[in-house]
Parts: sequence; structure tokens; C-alpha cells
Amino acid sequence: MILRLTAIVTAVVIASCCLSGCGKKDRITSQTEETTFGIDVARYQGTIDWKKVAQSGIDFAIIRVGYRGKTDGVIKEDPNGRYNLQEASKAGIKIGAYFFSTAVSEEEAKEEAAWMGEILAKYPITYPVVYDCEGFHETSSRQYEMSKQERTDVALAFLAAIERLGYEGMFYASKGDMEFDNHWETSRIEEKYKIWVAQYPAEPDPTTEKSSYAQKHHMWQYSTTGTVPGISIPVDMNVAYFGYDGIEPAKDKTPPQEAEADIEAMMDFTPVSEEVTAKNETNLRSIPSQGEDSQVLRTLQNGEVAQRIAISSSGWSKVVFEDNIYYAVSSYLTTDLSAKPVETEENDGIQTQFSPVNESVTAKKLVNLRKLPSVEHEDAVVIAQLKKGDVATRVGISDNGWSKLNYQGETCYAVSSYLELVNGNDKAPANSDVSNSTAATTAPDDVIQTQFEPIQDRVTAKVEVNLRSLPSVEDPRCVVIATLKNGEVVTRTGINRDVGWSRVEYQGQTLYCVSNYLTAAE
Repeated sequence: MILRLTAIVTAVVIASCCLSGCGKKDRITSQTEETTFGIDVARYQGTIDWKKVAQSGIDFAIIRVGYRGKTDGVIKEDPNGRYNLQEASKAGIKIGAYFFSTAVSEEEAKEEAAWMGEILAKYPITYPVVYDCEGFHETSSRQYEMSKQERTDVALAFLAAIERLGYEGMFYASKGDMEFDNHWETSRIEEKYKIWVAQYPAEPDPTTEKSSYAQKHHMWQYSTTGTVPGISIPVDMNVAYFGYDGIEPAKDKTPPQEAEADIEAMMDFTPVSEEVTAKNETNLRSIPSQGEDSQVLRTLQNGEVAQRIAISSSGWSKVVFEDNIYYAVSSYLTTDLSAKPVETEENDGIQTQFSPVNESVTAKKLVNLRKLPSVEHEDAVVIAQLKKGDVATRVGISDNGWSKLNYQGETCYAVSSYLELVNGNDKAPANSDVSNSTAATTAPDDVIQTQFEPIQDRVTAKVEVNLRSLPSVEDPRCVVIATLKNGEVVTRTGINRDVGWSRVEYQGQTLYCVSNYLTAAE
């Protein structure tokens, strides 16, 4: 059910509609004083079923169309921007748009507005077009050394240019950045343009009826974790203290080209160019997913060679095989084209490839022995525990972090990083894709021995992710130190692609999180 506010609209919250520069000279619709409820979306919400969204009662959607890179300064299109504009409007939802800006001059801001205007002209934009600028506090941002006045001048240049194109401009920022002219000259901006404030109370509805931001504002983003039918990922929820008496027609009557959903919208694929084969065999799929909408188009056998053109930290590879593009699970591929087939097991839908070994292992301290090689599957129950000193025979090891064991006459599975050889230090799995020449860092001896491939990139959470003291969800010593939310940016210094963990620097601490919950920061 959609989170709805029983907002009490007060004079301090609703500003007069008679703002200079409202961009209304070309508008067909008129603004109303009704309270409307909506969402804002970007590629992070994946492919949205907008018909279900419309049926849920959502009044409007503010859609990210593009952004300028935080470091490279290049304007880029949101991979699902046009698709969301198209499908939301088809479903009868009134739409607005936003641009994530890192402009460092008024000229760049005008360039961003012109770029937006060219795309938006073919869509029925009824709600405002928004200027969104965040992350300027970070030393890696190209805006880091800009003054508050300079940033405000840039924002005003964007909004003025947008309104000259016939759209209504609105400014978005957090309560902390705006109040008391803290990091923006908000008093200058609110003289001419609508204000959209982000402020998240612990209990939005019905306990909290309005934002604690006391200055003038017209829209309130009150949650980043809303649940809406048709969207599988948590979404931002908003209340607007205005509405419109119709849907604004597109300014360009030429129909836009039909847009398709970007199947890689939630993936952070990094381009590569290398030959791979299957460790045994692996399905080549239509999309990077094993869900019901994913079609198995081919099967790649061990010895057959495909060209890997991109790889994602979420565990997927994009490959070209016989002139067609497919997606495959990365852990089922190897760059060792002469590798012999390895054993593949399927247990209740969990497919794991094991390289055969025969060695005695014990727990570094304590490890759960499970019925299946998984910590999430409902049937992966713990059937025993292996303590340090207890000996099991490892008969198989996988590149995705699992060991197959024989223990007290039973076949069971354990996380490989919790095990060590009885006769000495543990070794890396056979057929590992990590080159021997690649420097790998290992946690200290008193914690889990997880090897990390060095990496240096900026990441944020797709939605939110726990940052832990150790790369583990089971070790009793592991504690959650913090939670990283979407938009908060950290530096990733290491990645283990096999077991799916990343090492990040957060507020001076080295912490660990599941790689699949991260995405490249923009």
C-alpha cells in the first residue's frame, strides 16, 4: 500500500503561485491548490510497470532524464529516462523531470537546460523540471571549490533557461543544505522558483504531518523507501502542495521514437575485451537475470569460446557468441580456454560448479555446515557446525565461495573463507580468474581470510546496504557499523568477485559490504 500523508497544508508551506518567471506563458493547463502525491525515479528503480503504478493511485512522477558526471563533466542520459517518460505518460500519470547537475559555470547550466529541453519537447511535461545538485562537499567533485554564491548562480541559470523553454522550474535539495542559507542562497532561489525539500522523518504518516523544514517549499520528499505496486525497488515518495487541472501537451507534436527499457539499467557493467569459455557449461540469457522474464537462448559449452565485452560486480558478464550478444553468470566462465570441465551440481534450483579436490580442512574458528551451498535459500538449513580442530574432507571447491565437504558420513557445504587446510595455509580455488600477478590483499589473521582484488572506484548503494566490520553475514564477530544509502558515495578499494564482497572506505574506516547492493556513483 502506498505511503500517504495526511498533510495539513499551512501558509508557510504553500507559497503563492504568483512567482515571477513561472514559465506559464506557453502552458495550456492551470495550477490548482490540491495536494497531490507522487514518486521520483531513475535507472535505480529498474524496469517499472507504469500501469500498476497508475492503478495504485500515484498522481505524478518526477523522472530523471540525465546527469552530468561528477568528475568527467560529461552529460549523460539516464538509460531508462525516455522509457519512463513514455510509459508513465501512456499510463495517464502526470510527469515532470529532473537533471542531476555538476555544472561549474552558468554556461554549463544553460547547456544542461538546452539538452533537457531537446528531449522533453516530445513528451507531455506537466509538473516542473527540476535542478538537482548534490555531492559538492566531496573532494572528488568538480564543484568542490565552488562558493555558495557560485553554485546558486549556476542553479538560477539552469532554472531561467528551463523556463524560457516554457517549462516550470523547481529547485531540489536537502533540508540541511537549504535551511538558513546553509549551502545554498535559498532566499534568492525561492524568490522566483518552487522549492522541493528532502527531509525524512522516522514516521512519515500519520505521525508526521509536514516537513520540519520551516522555510517556503512546494514539494516534500518524505521517504526514500516507499513501496509502490509495479516497482520492485524501494522508491522516493513525495507530496506536492499543488496540482494541475489537466495534462500539458508535448511542445513538439512529432511523436518520439519508441523507447525500450534498458535491461542493464541497474547493472554497473565495466567494458572489457577478453576471450572466455564455460567452466563446464553455462546458459546464455536474453537479460542479466535468472528471473521468469529471462530467456535461455543458447548454452555455452566448455571449449567453446565467447568474447566477454563487459563485466558487472553484480556477477554478470556480457558476451558475444556467434555474432549475438548474451548474458551469463560470471562465476561460470573462465579466461583459461584450456580448462577442463568441472563438476556442476544443481540443488533445488541452486547451480554451483565445483572443482574436484581431496583435502582435509577445519574451521578457522567456527563455521556452519549447510544442506545447500547458500545462506539465503529456505532449504539451506544448518545441519552441523564445524569447530576449529574438527576435521572434514573437502571434495569440491567453487569460485563463488563455497566448499563441498564430507563430514560424519554426510555431504554438506560451507563458506570456503571460514575454512583452512589442516596441514597449513589455505589456497586459492582452482581455475580462479584472478591472475597470479594481481596483487591481492588479505584481512589480518584474526579475521576472515578474504582476498580482495585491488580496485579504485566511487560507489553508492542501489538503495541501501549495511557496512560491516568483516566481510561476512554469519561470523559472530561481524557487526554492522553503518548503513550506506543511495546518493552517499564511498571509495571502493577492493573487490572479491567470487564471493561477492567489496571493501570500502567510509568516514575513515575500512568496512565491507555485499557488492551486489552497490552501483557506480555518478
